[in-house]
Amino acid sequence: MTSRAKGRGRNSIAAVSDNPSSLTFADLPAKLMIKVFSYLSHSELCRICLVSKRWRELAYDSRLWTNLRLRPEFGGLSVSNVSQFVDLIGSRFSTALRSIDLPCELITVPVLEEIARQCVNLRYMTLDFSKAMQLHDYNDLVDFPANIYYLCVCLSDVIFMEGLMRKIYHCLSTVQVLHLIGTFEQSSEEEEEIYEVINISKIKAHTPNLRVVNLYGVMFVDDSHVELLSFNCVHLECVALNFCIKVTGSSLKNLLEKCKKIKTLLLHHCELVDAHMMAVDWEHSHVKELDITSTELSANCLENVLTRIRSLEYLAVGYCDFFTDAVMEKLMETGNLRELRAIDISYTCNLSEPVIGKFIKRYGPQLLGLMLHGKPLLNEFFWTANIPLLKNIKICTLGQRDGWYFELNTKVHIDQVINAFASHCPKMERLEIQWDVATIRFSHKSGKFIDDIRTRCPFLQSLTLADGGYYEMANSNFERAQRSRVVRTFNRYATSIVQLLSCYGDLLFN
Repeated sequence: MTSRAKGRGRNSIAAVSDNPSSLTFADLPAKLMIKVFSYLSHSELCRICLVSKRWRELAYDSRLWTNLRLRPEFGGLSVSNVSQFVDLIGSRFSTALRSIDLPCELITVPVLEEIARQCVNLRYMTLDFSKAMQLHDYNDLVDFPANIYYLCVCLSDVIFMEGLMRKIYHCLSTVQVLHLIGTFEQSSEEEEEIYEVINISKIKAHTPNLRVVNLYGVMFVDDSHVELLSFNCVHLECVALNFCIKVTGSSLKNLLEKCKKIKTLLLHHCELVDAHMMAVDWEHSHVKELDITSTELSANCLENVLTRIRSLEYLAVGYCDFFTDAVMEKLMETGNLRELRAIDISYTCNLSEPVIGKFIKRYGPQLLGLMLHGKPLLNEFFWTANIPLLKNIKICTLGQRDGWYFELNTKVHIDQVINAFASHCPKMERLEIQWDVATIRFSHKSGKFIDDIRTRCPFLQSLTLADGGYYEMANSNFERAQRSRVVRTFNRYATSIVQLLSCYGDLLFN
């Protein structure tokens, strides 16, 4: 703080002591004003700096710029002048900068070298090439941040990364969390030639301290790339291969034998093969968190694999048609679910209501997360009977978006379901109810039950509902209580139990 600012702070305090009623926001000490400004986004800070010279000085304080987001599509700032941005790196961010994400147009030699020289405390870095049409020339690059803990690289289908990577391999030895984000979500149904745009083998050779690897939707990744992780990555704790559609599981046996610390294995939408999964020595692995959502594993394979994992804390088997009553019964019989915290059994068409009820009766009190949507036969009577058992639940999804079953037979009294959650689930943080407006029954008296869940579930961060009259009623209720961001529609927001993964914080990207 400058001597002038200190003087203002002393004068402000003296003025307050003489006449407290004359206090204005401008009279606050700089430390308190910076604390208030810390709740603003960077775009808002850029606007308030126009108020006065003092506000400008405080808004540009480096303590407010420790996490810098520069991708407008993800709510970050837009930089139009690269040379001016290079000048700001040292003057505004400097050693306070801890995290930065850069779009492809800012990933240039001057920017990277200035960040390396000025931002010695930088630990989190995202390099987004997903929209790039060509790579900058990095032949003159001589410096790169050397103490990176978290590195995320968003890949392009057509940009080969070796021109940059060969210049920075030697700086990656401190990386413990690596994200390579592919283009699965942008791919079309038409078959296109797939290129290996980044050399995973060389990255692996230069990152001996990796704990978390996330290869999300990288189209060229197959079992040979997973096999590479078996060597020189003995500290691995989490391997996420979600939407890597060429992964069949043939390399998992070696991976789990050589990387003894792996606890979390995420294989959502992989092309897993029964024989490969059954060949893994699950009994001697340390896997406790497993996601095999949207895979085609048979009932025999599921029973074989899940009953051999010594203790499951997190299990996601949504959209697995062969996760049957027999598999669930066998799991409960072996006791492998004794430490279970979260489970996703949504859209499991061969899992019946009696077995689900038996499961909740036994394990409901210990569950923190339960995803059970897409089960049309689980009506309000099922839920009002079982919700009281979910006394520690934090995340829950239920209901069915397509309301054909109830539309033909009966409607759900939504007030009874809401009342059950309000009465028995005080720790609830995220609740998603997917029944549409044609399926549920409510009235003007429903506001009382919405009041109950709002007041009796103080930790509730999101209540996700189908768009319609009931959503409008719930949204206005929370808005009147100045909690305008709680009620959402599932067209814009999806509730998930992934937040209950032990390494969730490291798995976040974008």
